[in-house]
Amino acid sequence: QLQLVESGGGLVQPGGSLRLSCAASGFALEYWAIGWFRQAPGKEREGVSCINISGDSTNYATSVKGRFTISRDNAKNTVYLQMNSLKPEDTGVYHCARRWSSCGSSWFGFGSWGQGTQVTVSS
Repeated sequence: QLQLVESGGGLVQPGGSLRLSCAASGFALEYWAIGWFRQAPGKEREGVSCINISGDSTNYATSVKGRFTISRDNAKNTVYLQMNSLKPEDTGVYHCARRWSSCGSSWFGFGSWGQGTQVTVSS
């Protein structure tokens, strides 16, 4: 069964860190760019970061640049999102999704969405 499964979310204080994982099953991750998205309550889903198939090209939303780092391990069929210096506005459900070959120039064209993992940044 083809699916993406997110994990690693939780409750963290402002300034803290979390590492999210996006594990693929049923298909080879190496042919797909992977994007991370988040949705806060009452807000639209927004793109957070994307990594291309080789891992040598990454995109970040302006709001997370310098704090988040995306990486991938194709041997483990997994993509990671290291989140540092977390802020309350980073709270939301984080989803990963795949896009054929490249991240593209926008946050469109992604599919096979995972069910998400909750990240809550609060003191």
